[in-house]
Amino acid sequence: MSRVLFTIFCLSSLFAPIHNALSAVSEWNRNDHVDMRLISAIEAVGEQGTLPLGLQFRMKPGWKLYWRSPGDAGFPPRLTWDDSKNIATIRIHWPAPKRFSVFELETLGYTDEVILPLTAKLKRAGVATTLRATVHYLTCKDICIPYVATAELPLAAGIAAATPLAYEIERYRARVPEDGDRHGFAIQGIQLSSVGKNVEVQVLATAREPFVAPDVFVEGPEASSFGKPEVRLSNDGHQATIIIPGAGLKKSARPDGVPLIITLVDGDRMLEKSAIGKPRELSNTIPIKFTESRSILVILLLALIGGLILNFMPCVLPVLSLKLLSVIGNGGRNTRKVRHDFIASASGIIFSFLLIAGGLVALRSVGVTIGWGIHFQQPIFLVAMTLIVISFASNLFGLFEIVLPNTIANRVGSAGNSHTLTGHFLTGAFATLMATPCSAPFLGTAVGFALSRGPIEIFGIFFVLGLGLSLPYLLVAAIPQLATQMPRPGKWMIWIRYLLGLTLMATGIWLLIILNAQIGSEDTLIIAAMVALVFVVLAAKRLVNSRVGYHANKLTALIAVAALIAGGLAAERENGNRALNNHWKTFNKDELQRVIASGKTVFVDVTADWCLTCQLNKNLVLDAAPIASWLESEGVVAMKADWTRPDPAIAAYLASFGRYGIPFNAVYGPDAPNGIALPELLTSGIVAEMSSRANARSTLANHSN
Repeated sequence: MSRVLFTIFCLSSLFAPIHNALSAVSEWNRNDHVDMRLISAIEAVGEQGTLPLGLQFRMKPGWKLYWRSPGDAGFPPRLTWDDSKNIATIRIHWPAPKRFSVFELETLGYTDEVILPLTAKLKRAGVATTLRATVHYLTCKDICIPYVATAELPLAAGIAAATPLAYEIERYRARVPEDGDRHGFAIQGIQLSSVGKNVEVQVLATAREPFVAPDVFVEGPEASSFGKPEVRLSNDGHQATIIIPGAGLKKSARPDGVPLIITLVDGDRMLEKSAIGKPRELSNTIPIKFTESRSILVILLLALIGGLILNFMPCVLPVLSLKLLSVIGNGGRNTRKVRHDFIASASGIIFSFLLIAGGLVALRSVGVTIGWGIHFQQPIFLVAMTLIVISFASNLFGLFEIVLPNTIANRVGSAGNSHTLTGHFLTGAFATLMATPCSAPFLGTAVGFALSRGPIEIFGIFFVLGLGLSLPYLLVAAIPQLATQMPRPGKWMIWIRYLLGLTLMATGIWLLIILNAQIGSEDTLIIAAMVALVFVVLAAKRLVNSRVGYHANKLTALIAVAALIAGGLAAERENGNRALNNHWKTFNKDELQRVIASGKTVFVDVTADWCLTCQLNKNLVLDAAPIASWLESEGVVAMKADWTRPDPAIAAYLASFGRYGIPFNAVYGPDAPNGIALPELLTSGIVAEMSSRANARSTLANHSN
């Protein structure tokens, strides 16, 4: 018995330090890119009025976190402690950062791992304390993702013995630059000088030991920014003249210069100094940034091209009927009227893109997953679009005309005939809605860039997308003769209207097929019957007197409302995952990594029934020879991620590649464990090339042989 007690005592003594150490850390807050927790350098509060703590981040390879002054992009971690117990204030100490230079953009931050040392001031010394922290931070790789993390760290009253993590906190604390000559650095002077429309900050620094590769980070007044420095060393290396380009500086209210914070880093040696930059020829305001982001210009060009290509994608083909009818209807008309009509259509397109941008910004602000074409995942939207398309088709068939009160009719008019400016405007808006389930070449890159940035970038890029889609309209507006030289309207237009009406009817059937994939066949049949009833009621109006026709309008409205309600109710019910045919497996991220580890090639297809470009890739490439037989081969695993309905896991997977729309395809293998993203439009040659990059030992060419 005594031996058992002795063993228990030894074991408890052995694990007691581990328990104490673990009690001085919070649980990890984990996501796909960053792990975060709170740590303490002491086991208990002790008698001091402050606590040495740390905010520990571990980033996945390639991901970074931002410094207190992030540079041209990003924002630093922000810590709040409102619900904490016995915490008065917290100060964050910032270790010296790394510099990241991409496309002339300069950002500052950390990779792999960092501990931000914290000094927590207590309300009462010696009293048990609990830190409840909320941390807002941004992590970036190819895309930037904001996160909000919470952590709780309780510390009991007692002796403030050091924990094993005290060393780690102190190691990072030693990398926090201080205002002093601890490392033998000294800043002898700072001057500002105008260079054209920009400004330069010139720093003169000295060192007891020769400089090796010094870098300088400058922080100034609000709205100022600073670029990568140019360093000039003396022959003996003890003196450095460092020139930093800057922008956004104004004349200081202080007569002696502009207040700056200079952080000088050379390997493990560092210095932070608050100083006054003395102006030489500094103008009152220098608002122009020191660098012009070429990447933004490239993205805007891609957005313009992507929007233009949308005009030729299958998703916009249903709108071709309205475009063509509008052009035909302008035969023989005056050029001024044609120009105004087509400018109105272009305005409708651009306005709709800006409206979509505003909706995406609002949704993201409340934490909702956003993406290109995600409204086609909502049954209510599909029902509404089906009703609109059927109404347009009925109008082309001559079953009804939109009759509004005079005060409204003077402004709105018939959207189907588009005789008014507002009618043309609405036609442009309709074109935008129908374009959103497609992702044209260059479009995915532009949208992905926009949705990973802030509201200004989102609105700017979506404006250019709308400009690209509206270019054909603007071309006709610039050269009205393209429309006025068409044959004058005649009886032949009746048959054209019927033909174009049939294309819209086919579009309505396609929308119902998408709806069927989301809510099931029973609910879809009910809604389809309601839509058909709308068509029948509109047709019946032509055979009865106007009084019955008046009531038919009310009946049509009631049926439409009932169809929308039915779609909303059906969306609330779960519709299980559909079984995949042939060689396709359901996408699973965990299974993906296991298959890659086994040495096989993995092909991932993110698709949806509402994505016409996806169906084009499927029919012409993925289900055709030689790709189909390659996907069925032993060394290849084909995974399908069906995004017809909302799925946060698929949205997160797309975001990991900086994509927010589909189609999206990626290929993995031993030579590309992180995956290679393919273009939006596939060819067998592209798939073959990317598969050989992912797995040189098992290629499509080898399979064909």
